[in-house]
Amino acid sequence: MSTPQSGPGSATQAPGRGPVGSRSPRSRDHAPIALTGLAGKVILLGLTAGIALWAAFPLVDGEMWAGLALLAATTAGLFYLYLTRRHIPAKYLVPGTLFLIAFQVLPVLYTASTAFTNFGDGHRGGKDEAIVAIQTSSVTQVPGSAQYTLSIATKGDPATAPLVFLITDPTSGAVSAGDAGGLRQLDADDVTVNAGGKVTAADGYTVLNVGQASARSKEITDLVVPTAGGALRSSGLTRAYEGKAVRAYDAGCDCVRDAATGQTWTADGEVGAFVAADGERLAQGWKVNVGLRNFTRVLTDQNISGPFLSTLIWNFAFAIGSTGGTFLLGMLIALVLHSPRMRGTNLYRVLLVLPYAMPSFAMLLAWRDMFNADFGLINNLFGWDVDWFGQPWTARFAVILVQLWLGYPYMFLVATGALQAIPRELTEATSVDGASHWQSFRAVTLPLLLIALSPLLISSFAFNFNNFNAIYLTTEGAPFPADNPTNGATDLLITYTYRLAFGGQGAQLGFAAAISLFIFAIVAVVSAVSFRRTRQQEEVYS
Repeated sequence: MSTPQSGPGSATQAPGRGPVGSRSPRSRDHAPIALTGLAGKVILLGLTAGIALWAAFPLVDGEMWAGLALLAATTAGLFYLYLTRRHIPAKYLVPGTLFLIAFQVLPVLYTASTAFTNFGDGHRGGKDEAIVAIQTSSVTQVPGSAQYTLSIATKGDPATAPLVFLITDPTSGAVSAGDAGGLRQLDADDVTVNAGGKVTAADGYTVLNVGQASARSKEITDLVVPTAGGALRSSGLTRAYEGKAVRAYDAGCDCVRDAATGQTWTADGEVGAFVAADGERLAQGWKVNVGLRNFTRVLTDQNISGPFLSTLIWNFAFAIGSTGGTFLLGMLIALVLHSPRMRGTNLYRVLLVLPYAMPSFAMLLAWRDMFNADFGLINNLFGWDVDWFGQPWTARFAVILVQLWLGYPYMFLVATGALQAIPRELTEATSVDGASHWQSFRAVTLPLLLIALSPLLISSFAFNFNNFNAIYLTTEGAPFPADNPTNGATDLLITYTYRLAFGGQGAQLGFAAAISLFIFAIVAVVSAVSFRRTRQQEEVYS
């Protein structure tokens, strides 16, 4: 038996493949896909490296070596994971896990850590920053203070960008730029100065005209530029002076002295502020760890803990009423339109979803006007004379009614989808067994609906428990009792917290974070119990 010989024009073939030296059509089709995937991988890893470098510089400046080490280990791990052919499942799990940590875990941990501090207005930076702020804010003009020609400028939008003082030294003619960070001299070639010594243009800066500067006059007056001999402040829009600080820090006693009055404020590390002998505190302090003080304040301060319980009870009533009411109304409408004897269901569904399609904040404001006691639509339509937001129970009824109108379309939509997923054979079987419509609904339809919708009901309860807009845009927490203007009859814990933490005393972010943890714990416990009961119900009907 002779072996076939290869001749001109013939090609040797390998088993299952095309001619040697040629590529199969399948491999040619896969080549562009492989190149695209490689290019995408290179781009994404390049972005990862760029973000890592961008995040590394602040960590190095702040000497946060643990954070820098974690960043380096994470970046190296990502490069190893996506440059190797192994660990295929992890390639899909790691991105989602990182996003979960970045957008869920880290904000929660940051909020929890803030709850143990006095972080807020006047307590945002360190002690050294507080000392500089105290000294510069006390700068006043004294006899013999140096005077400078002033131009107001910004680095960016004249209406919103941070302000910069461009000053001209009358002796040397040198031009310097100053802000809250200090003063720095500019190159003479980069500025244009008129005959009066006023800067009219500067590279990298936008010089404000009189109208633009006048619109920000308060910011100009408040801006203090630290200098070696004191600080610069404005005197109008065209002149600046270098004044002296009346209050100065004395490291020997760790205190601040006022040269004009002789009063002394001593540093108190527990509260992060300088405190006088009579208890007076300077407004500018620094951030310190206060332990459980924010939490105990909620429980022991009678001005806070007194109305806290009543607010919590109303909060539960509002969340349950809003969630339960919208669910019942949405489910009833869905049952009616689910009936095969119903005609024109598509038109009804479009009309019923209209409230859900409108912006909620605009509808809340519209409902607030409709409940107005003097010219509101509801009183005028029915000829009533009800002060809806002037009495506790009418105000509470009004906000729940508004929530019912805003929320039932969502429940109607999800109930409609759940009803369509229930096989009709189940309800027909109960009819064959002699069950009434009510018995069929109670024994089959409702349990299956609750199994499908329980997660949505739990999330809706959690949302309504913290529904800030529903209260703040309608009643603003009103009505308020005469003896407590901080806690109204319709206040939820979230609006009560907002008023306490961001009221007249400035932002108390640490205290707000502590109350947020209370709210988080309450919602978490309710959600956990509800999910457990849902799983038990699923086991019964599975």
